[in-house]
Amino acid sequence: MTSVEPIWPKKTRESQNPVSDSTRWNGFRYRPDDIVIVTWAKSGTTWMQQIVGQLVCGAPDHLGPIGDSPWLDMRIFPLDEVLAGLEAQTHRRFIKTHLPIDALVCSPQAKYIYVGRDARDVVWSAYNHHAGFTQEALDAFNLTPGRVGSPMTNPTVDVRDYYRHFLAHNGSLPGFVEEFWDHAQGWWNVRNSPNVLFVHFNNLKADLKGEIRRVAAFLEIDVADEQWAAIVEHCGFDYMRREFKKIEMLEKFFKGGAETFVHKGTNGRWRDVLSAEEIDQCDEQAALHLTVDCAHWLTTGELPG
Repeated sequence: MTSVEPIWPKKTRESQNPVSDSTRWNGFRYRPDDIVIVTWAKSGTTWMQQIVGQLVCGAPDHLGPIGDSPWLDMRIFPLDEVLAGLEAQTHRRFIKTHLPIDALVCSPQAKYIYVGRDARDVVWSAYNHHAGFTQEALDAFNLTPGRVGSPMTNPTVDVRDYYRHFLAHNGSLPGFVEEFWDHAQGWWNVRNSPNVLFVHFNNLKADLKGEIRRVAAFLEIDVADEQWAAIVEHCGFDYMRREFKKIEMLEKFFKGGAETFVHKGTNGRWRDVLSAEEIDQCDEQAALHLTVDCAHWLTTGELPG
């Protein structure tokens, strides 16, 4: 029987806001073995970058590989310098994006890892991140030429009202990325493509080594037995927080530096803040915007059998 190639979606629009700009991907030249890490903000992006960096670079005892993994759509870094840096890389490249699938230039040869998380946990993490921006960070977003949209500011409401805004605006946050529900569903629709892997924050928390093995198998990376202990240690939050304290830019961009950027890494903090009705409202919104399987996966991490 002749195999049928999956239909890969084409880019149909641009996505631009004070922080990111999808047009920066338009001239990107893929290599066949490129890896793209895709998330909606605060879903486990940096964690997956660290995992992939450890696998690609052989368990190095530092965060150096993450520095080679740019957020290509981020506006504040000159595009020509970012692309030149990627062109110069000799190891297998892995790039971060927060773009929805219909605003991203994709390649059927590259591999895409989509990391998801319960919407309520995402909002709680995003609030900490958003409230932690320093004035220097806000100036970088707002004063870089070409900004689209209103200036980025720190939240002026508490986390509960921040969550209510998220629900009232179809899963969007001021100045941040695209609507959460559309982002998740768009990528979910290509989950069965052989070059797409879905990973959930819950499962990384529950079985880090097992999930790293899944990622390694998907990327077709053989890991020596003696490297596994180091890889798992280097992908733990304690190690990452300690190493991120060495990055000067984080101290400039976040109040509290690395402690804010790599925060608690925990789920369920919303349970002690929201009423039962408010908790249920998120599931109701998910049911309006997502297929049943996608909604279930985002909440639990359980993929269809």
